[in-house]
Amino acid sequence: MKIAPLMAALRAEPNSIPVRLLHTGQHYDVQMKDAFFTQLGIPEPDVDLGVGSASHAVQTAEIMRRFEPALDQEKPAAVLVVGDVNSTIACALVAAKKDVPVIHVEAGLRSYDRGMPEEINRVLTDQISDLLFITERSARDNLLREGIDERRIHFVGNVMIDTLLGQLPRALPPEQTLARAPDPKIFLGSASGYALLTLHRPSNVDEPQVLRRMLETLRQVSDDLPIVFPIHPRTSARIEQAGLGALLDTPRIWRLSPLSYLEMLGLMAKARIVLTDSGGIQEETTALGVPCITLRENTERPITVDQGTNTVVGSNPAHIKAAVADVLASGGKAGRIPELWDGKASQRIKAVLLDWLARGQPRQRSAKVI
Repeated sequence: MKIAPLMAALRAEPNSIPVRLLHTGQHYDVQMKDAFFTQLGIPEPDVDLGVGSASHAVQTAEIMRRFEPALDQEKPAAVLVVGDVNSTIACALVAAKKDVPVIHVEAGLRSYDRGMPEEINRVLTDQISDLLFITERSARDNLLREGIDERRIHFVGNVMIDTLLGQLPRALPPEQTLARAPDPKIFLGSASGYALLTLHRPSNVDEPQVLRRMLETLRQVSDDLPIVFPIHPRTSARIEQAGLGALLDTPRIWRLSPLSYLEMLGLMAKARIVLTDSGGIQEETTALGVPCITLRENTERPITVDQGTNTVVGSNPAHIKAAVADVLASGGKAGRIPELWDGKASQRIKAVLLDWLARGQPRQRSAKVI
C-alpha cells in the first residue's frame, strides 16, 4: 500500500525518475502478494530476492546477504525503503555500508517500546537515512531529539492514505464478502453491524496464555457484535500450535483466509468497529472515520489517537470489552482527518526527490532509485 502510489508517482511524466522495484520476499504468502500487486497496479518486481519466513535475525541477515549483490549490480543513486519491517532495516544497512544514500518513507514514528522489533527497525533506519519523509508533525520532534539534521526531514503526509483514497471507489461492497460467510445473516442482518478483526503481533500471538486470553475475550465480544476475522498465516499457525482453535468455533466469529486489499477496504469502511494490532489499520480507520480499538499497549502513530478514531486498550480483557461497549453505546470517537492526509503524499515525495537529485545530493551517482 505504500509502494503502489510511490511507483506510480515516480514513473509518471513529466519529470519521471528512473526507478527499479526490488521485492525481498519477506511477505511471502503467494495469495497475499499476488492479490496486492494486481489490485494496486504495482508492476512486477525487477528483482525478487525470495527470502521467505524465518526468525527476525535470520530473515534480516538473509535479506542483507541477497540484497548486496543486487545493489552492486544496479548501482543506484539511492535506495528508498518504506515502513518498519525487517526488509526496511536490512536494505538500509546494506546501502549505508556501501555508501549509497538511504531514503526512508514513514520515518520518525515511535512507540518508545524497545521490546517491539519494529521499533528497533524504525530507530536504526532513521539514523542512517539521508532523506526522511514523515507522515505527522510529531515525527519531526522525535527525529530532532535523536539528533537528526532538520534539513533531512520532510513532512509530506501519508502514502498509505494515497492508496486508500485512490482505491476507495473500487472497494468491494462488504455485502459481497459477507455473503460468503457460513451464516451470512449473522453479519448482514445484525442491527449493530459487525466488527473487523486483525491480529498478528508477536506480543499478542506468540505466548499461548496471552493468545488464549485474547481469543476468549474476543469470543465474549462476539456475543454483542459478530466478528469478521481474516486470519494472518502466522496467527493461524500459532492458534493451531497452541490448540486454541475451538475458541473460534462459533458462528459469530467468521474465520477466513487473508483478503485482498479491496475486500479489506470494503469491510473496513462499513465496519461498526475495527479491532487490530496493526499500525497501518490505525491510520486507515482514522482516514475512514471508523472507530478503531488497538489491541496493543502503545502506538507509534499517536495522531490516530489525538486526532483520529483510535483508542489504545492493550490486551486487558476488561479494557477491550469496555471500549467495545462504549462504541456500541455512543458511536465512538468522531476524529478528524490529519494534516496532509489528502492523497498527495507521493507527489510531494517526488518533488523533493527531483530537487535532491538535481542538486547532486546522491554524490554524483546515476539518477536511478531502487
